[in-house]
This record gives sequence, C-alpha cells and structure tokens, in this order.
Amino acid sequence: HAVCIFYLVLRALDTVEDDMSIPLDVKVPMLHEFHSHLYQPDWKYTESKEKDRQVLEDFPTISMEFRKLSKVYQDVISDICHKMGVGMAEFLEKKVDSQHEWDKYCHYVAGLVGIGLSRLFSASELEDSIVGQDTDLANSMGLFLQKTNIIRDYLEDQMEGREFWPREVWSRYAKKLSDLARPENIDVAVQCLNELITNALHHVPDVLTYLSRLKNQSVFNFCAIPQVMAIATLAACYNNQQVFRGVVKIRKGQAVTLMMDATNIQAVKAIMYQYVEEIYQKIPSTDPSCHRTQQAIAAIRAASLPGGPMASRHHYSPIYLSCAMLLAALSWQYLSTLAKATEEYVQAGDN
Repeated sequence: HAVCIFYLVLRALDTVEDDMSIPLDVKVPMLHEFHSHLYQPDWKYTESKEKDRQVLEDFPTISMEFRKLSKVYQDVISDICHKMGVGMAEFLEKKVDSQHEWDKYCHYVAGLVGIGLSRLFSASELEDSIVGQDTDLANSMGLFLQKTNIIRDYLEDQMEGREFWPREVWSRYAKKLSDLARPENIDVAVQCLNELITNALHHVPDVLTYLSRLKNQSVFNFCAIPQVMAIATLAACYNNQQVFRGVVKIRKGQAVTLMMDATNIQAVKAIMYQYVEEIYQKIPSTDPSCHRTQQAIAAIRAASLPGGPMASRHHYSPIYLSCAMLLAALSWQYLSTLAKATEEYVQAGDN
C-alpha cells in the first residue's frame, strides 16, 4: 500500500510539472507546496489538461489513503514529495546545461524515487536498514533508469518541445539540440548519443551492488526488472541512427524473457554482462568516446563476474511469476479469439 500511494502521489506531482497549460507563476508555488496537500482532505485540482489529470481531480481519495498509512511511511512519502517538487520547480526555470546539472535533474525526478522506495523497503523491515540508508546507491538506481529514458526519448521530447540532453555534451556536436535530427548531422548525432550512453553506463556497478543487498524476492523482482530493461534499451540505442528517426524499443518477447530471468543477483549480473558485451562489439574505433566506453564496460565486467566485490544472496525463481506470464498469455489468446468471434458474428448479422 505504501508503494502504491507513493506512486500515485508522485504521479500527481509529475502531472502538475508536465501540464504546460498552468502558468509558471501558478505552477512554481504549486510544486513547492504540493506535499502539504497530503494533509488537506479536500484539496484537488480540476483545471489540468493532462492525460493523467484524474490523479489531481481525485486527489482527496489519494490523500485519504495516504493519511491511513503508518507515520513512518507518511514521513518518507511527504519528504520525498517536498524535495521533488522543489527540484522540479528549479528546472522549470532553467535548462539542463552541465553534466552535473543533468545528474541533479535526474536526481530530482528519479533518484529521489529510488531513495524513497529504499527507505520504504527498510521501514517495512522487508530489507535491512542499510538499503534505506545508502542514498548514493539508491540514487544511482534512479539515475540509470532516467538517463536511459532521456537518451531513448530524444525525438519524442524534441517534438513536444522538451530538452533534457545536457548542453555541455550536445554543444560539442551541434549548434542546437534539434540539429542532431537533421539527416546531414547523423554521424555527429550518433557520436553524441554514444557519449551519453557511456555516461549512463557508469551507474551499473552501483546498480549491481544495490541489488546484491536485497533479500526479499518481491522487492528484488520489483527493483531488478526495470534495470535489466534499461541495459537492454541502451544496448539497442548504442550507435543506432534510429534514435534520431523514430522510437527504439526492445522486443516484447525480449522483455518477457528479461522479466522471467531477472530473479536473482547472479542472473542479473549475467544479463548486464551480456548486454555490455553487445555494446562493446558495436564500439566504433573512430568514436570520440570509445576509450571511455571501453573503461565503463571493463568496470561492469569486473562487477558482473561470479564472486565479484559484492556479497550476493541466493534467490529462488518464483513459480508465481511463471504462472502469471502463462496466465497473461492465455488471457490474451482468449480475448483475441473472443474478439475475432464477436467481429464475425456482427458481420454475419449485418449480412
């Protein structure tokens, strides 16, 4: 329940940040004060134009459930919501210039999520206290996911008028970030892409150390699956011109395999190793970042080897996950068959 309410509160906060119809002089104080609305039973916002506006319109329901949580959970959620709102407001009024500011922005919108979740895991006693206390590792979990999304979503963000790639990097390759989408700039665009992927790869050893500390199977699956999806996404994006032409996504079958496999630390290490090897094979010798990419991969290899620097715990592959996947496949097959039969029945009636 705590994780569910945490998600809904942050989804509501994020909806405010994303809503371009709210004037800045209204939005900035709204983000700063948002955490206080958790303790105001009647507060809601009904003027949003965003697709997720329901979380703002029905916020009294969310805040009521929030106030039912144990105080230890309330304190974590309110604190993270406050810090995130302040950080979001800061970056509404400025762009991401340096790589340091890129890390800072990603900390506000994703690193804080990792820190908050880790504190909830420890507060529940499902995980040891060190999981919630080590904010650097928890922050890296969020940064790796957020940077992957920002890298992959270049074209979509450009079309929406958003810019999250750090100027310090892209300005070495183009005069404007939008210039990277021009066909004549594709070579330097890919070099810029590769540099940002190299930056993101530096978080992987921290990710593996974090995951190695988890002992609860459900928590492990919850944390590990997005991370292996991210490394697979980066491998698909690396040195890939398609990032500047459309959407690069991993295949559905690949995603299901990753979900099924990422149930223990040794399996996750093997997955990380597999995908960084895939990246390694694609590194162009002429790429300006090639040596840094190789160094980042060397660090991941060292962390991924059996008996590496982290103390691993044994996890058992839960049969319920396999059953859930089978049920999902059967349900999809059943619904597809039913839909087809209904369509044929309607057509027959029309005739």
